[in-house]
Amino acid sequence: MNLLKLLKKYEEEGKALGHFNIANFDMLKAISNVAERYELPMVIGTSEGEWGYLGCDHVADMIESYNNKYSKGGEHLFLNGDHTHTVDKLKELVKSGYDMVIFDAADSGFEENIKKTKKAVEVVKKINPEVLVEGELGYIGSSSKLLDEVPKDASINLEDLPTAEEAEEFVKRTGVDLLAPAVGNIHGMMKNASNPSLNIERIKEVSEAVNVPLVLHGGSGLSDDDFKEAIRAGISMIHVSTEIRNAWRKSLEEALKEPDEIAPYKVVPPVISAIEEVIEKKCKLFYNF
Repeated sequence: MNLLKLLKKYEEEGKALGHFNIANFDMLKAISNVAERYELPMVIGTSEGEWGYLGCDHVADMIESYNNKYSKGGEHLFLNGDHTHTVDKLKELVKSGYDMVIFDAADSGFEENIKKTKKAVEVVKKINPEVLVEGELGYIGSSSKLLDEVPKDASINLEDLPTAEEAEEFVKRTGVDLLAPAVGNIHGMMKNASNPSLNIERIKEVSEAVNVPLVLHGGSGLSDDDFKEAIRAGISMIHVSTEIRNAWRKSLEEALKEPDEIAPYKVVPPVISAIEEVIEKKCKLFYNF
């Protein structure tokens, strides 16, 4: 299954590929269960902190194992190195067998972002031309956590969002395979309010200007309507992380209320089920079923 072709196909069909981050292997089990249940391809993301904890080689081995054993129909797990900030770490991920990587220099100025991202693309493609590289344009915060306020310096106002012309120039000069533009989205999820609404018109403008698939980061805390409109406007992959972590935390706290149970395989199943509920709900929106 070719990831780039799949993304372009989904864009034509008005669907989006689900990208779900894992911070432990219980999360991977939950995501895989939903993928198998509905025979869906999905992208498993590991940020620098996540794969630093799990081990990128171990994650790659687990993904290969799941694909070898469970891919019977349309389900397939791709692996992405999420928000990587140095070329050395990109090299490590590519050599471990990741399908795609994200080089994140979004907090740099426009020209510096282009320079760094272009170098990252060259390094990755030299090691393995088949690995996709995603670039980011516009800063949206950096942490998948519950927020009291919008991240400082996040590009959410119209005048701060990258324009279609900037997006087109960025893609041409860097050679990225995918683009994640700031379109009013933020990383993390507001504790006591909805996340800012997306600028759907800007998504349309960028989609028409570039010839690569568009990726939406910060999919936690957005409304169902925002997702639907964003997909119609040209988004073909959507990231979700904070909602998964939140479901894990809440369900684990509840599961651990049983005072005498010490067997993880008895404590964890309700946690996996809670994560599955989050994934399933998102998939029905993303894959339009």
